[in-house]
Amino acid sequence: MFLSCRTTQEEYFDSERPVAEVAEFFRSLGRVNRFFDFAEPFRKLLPKLLGDADCRCLSILDVGAGDGALGRTVQGWAAKRGWDWRVVNLDSSLPALGLDSGGLNVAGSAVRLPFRESSFDVVIASQMAHHLSDTEAKMLLQESWRVARRGILVCDLHRNIGLYLVLRLLFCFQNHPASFRSDALLSVKRAWRTPDLVRLADEAGIAGASVRLYFGARLVLHARKRC
Repeated sequence: MFLSCRTTQEEYFDSERPVAEVAEFFRSLGRVNRFFDFAEPFRKLLPKLLGDADCRCLSILDVGAGDGALGRTVQGWAAKRGWDWRVVNLDSSLPALGLDSGGLNVAGSAVRLPFRESSFDVVIASQMAHHLSDTEAKMLLQESWRVARRGILVCDLHRNIGLYLVLRLLFCFQNHPASFRSDALLSVKRAWRTPDLVRLADEAGIAGASVRLYFGARLVLHARKRC
C-alpha cells in the first residue's frame, strides 16, 4: 500500500551539490516552510516544555539547521517577548551554513555532536531526521539527549497521503525546481509515523519522551530532563 512503509531512497540534496543549487534549494524550502509555519511548534511547545520562567534565557542547538532560518525565526520571536534565545546552528553542509553568514555556525555530524554533555539548555531539530536511517536517527536522539541540559524537541514530517497530496497541490501554485519538488515528495515517503519515533526514543534510552501528531502533517518528539 502507498506510504505504508518508509522508503530509504536517497534524496537529491542528500549528496553534495553546487553552491548555487544549494542556495536555490533553500529559497524554495523557505517558501514552503513559511506556508506551513514551520517554526510554530517550537514557539508553542518550548514554553510548554520548560515553562515561561525558564524560557527567558536559553542556549539552543539546532541540529541539521541548514541555512539557519529556524534559529533566526525563533530568536526574533523570543526577542519580541523580551526573551534572550541564543541559537547555534549545526549542519554537515558548509554551503548551507554559508548562507547564514551572521549566525553562530558549526559544521559537524548530527549523529556525533562535537559538544560536551549538557552544553546547551535545549537541543532542537526540524524536519531533518527523515534524512537518516533508523540507526542514525536513534544516534541523533542519543546525542541530542546527551548535549541537552533541560530537554529536546524534535519535529519531523508525518508520513501520510494527506500531506503528500497537499504538497502536490501546492506545487501547482508555487514554482519550484524539479529537483526540489521531487525531494519534497520523497521526504514524505521517508518520513516517520508515531510508533516509529516512540520505538526510537525508547531504544535511545530517553526516559519520559512524548511523541504526538501535530495537525496531521508533523510529528513532535519532546522530553525534559529531571533536575
